[in-house]
Amino acid sequence: MASGRKKVSVIGAGNVGATVAFHVAQQAYADVVLLDLPDDLTLEKPRKTESMARGKALDLNQVSPIVGYDSRITGTADYADTAKSDVVVITSGLPRRPGMSREDLLTVNADIVAGVSARAAAASPDAVFIVVSNPLDAMCHVALKSSGLPASRVIGQAGVLDSTRYRNAIASEMRVSTEDVQAYVLGGHGDQMVPVRSLTTVGGVPIQSFVDSGRLSAERLDKIEDDTRQGGGILTALIGTSAWYAPGVATAEMVEAVLLDRRRILAVTALLNGEYGIDGLYFGVPALLSSAGVEEIFDLTKLARLTEVENTAIRESASKVRGTVDSLKSLGKL
Repeated sequence: MASGRKKVSVIGAGNVGATVAFHVAQQAYADVVLLDLPDDLTLEKPRKTESMARGKALDLNQVSPIVGYDSRITGTADYADTAKSDVVVITSGLPRRPGMSREDLLTVNADIVAGVSARAAAASPDAVFIVVSNPLDAMCHVALKSSGLPASRVIGQAGVLDSTRYRNAIASEMRVSTEDVQAYVLGGHGDQMVPVRSLTTVGGVPIQSFVDSGRLSAERLDKIEDDTRQGGGILTALIGTSAWYAPGVATAEMVEAVLLDRRRILAVTALLNGEYGIDGLYFGVPALLSSAGVEEIFDLTKLARLTEVENTAIRESASKVRGTVDSLKSLGKL
C-alpha cells in the first residue's frame, strides 16, 4: 500500500473481521489488511482460507465506487502484509455456538490468540492491539503475554458493544432517540457484566427519575438490564453463531478513537492496577483512548456515587473474570 493513509490490520476474516474492515474503510482514514490464518482453526473442518480473505477484500473494494471511499483493502494470509500497522484488531477464534458459554471457548481460543498476537506484534511492534476474540477478558491476558507489548496498547472491545446494546434497548422502550441515551456497562464481557443504572441518563435526566415518575416501569428496566447481560447469548440462539454487525462497528469506533487521536472516553477492557480495588486483571471500565492506546482509566467507585448493588456486582464480576484467568494459568496458557 503506497497511500498516505494509516494502516489497520484485522486478523480474522470472518463476519466480525469483515464488518470491521468495511466500516473502517468507509471512514476513509485508513487502508485495511484483512488476514485469515493459513489453516483456519476456527472451523470444525479446517481449510485453507487465504482465498476467503482475498475474496472478501475484493468484494469490499468493488463496493467502494458505490459507497464512496478510496481506502484499499488487502486480503492475505501473510503477516508480512500487516507490517507497520497503526492498529491491529484480533477477531480470530472459534465462534460461539448455541449452548456454548464463553468459557467453553477458553483452551482453543487461547492457542489461536497467542499465535496471532505474537506474529502480529513482530510485524507491527508499535501498534495498538484491540482484542475481540472470546472469552474476551481472558484473551486480553493471552494477547498481552504473547505480544510483549505494554498493557496500554493491548485493550479489549466489550464495553462499547455492551453499552450500545443497553442504550438501544432503553431508547426503544422509551421511544426516544438512541443519541439521547448515555450509559455504561462495566465489568467482564459475559453474563456477569454490570449495567450502571445510577449513571444512565436519557436527555441528561437520570433513568431512575423516569422509573420514580412512572414513565418507565422498574420491571421493564430490570428486564432490559438482564437482556443486556444475556445479549450475546440471545443473538447466538437466534442466528446460530455470534453477532457481527454491532461487534464490528463497536470495534471500528475504538479504531477511530486511536487512529485519529480523538481522546474518546469509552468503556473498554483494560488492565487494572489498583483501580476499582482490582489488581492485575483485564476488566471493562471507562478509559481515555488516544493514539497511545489507554491513556487514563476512570475509577467510578471514586469519581461517582455508585450504589451498593452496583459496587457488589462489580466485585462479583471481577471474581468471575479472575476465575477464568486462573483457569488459563492452570492450563499453562499464561
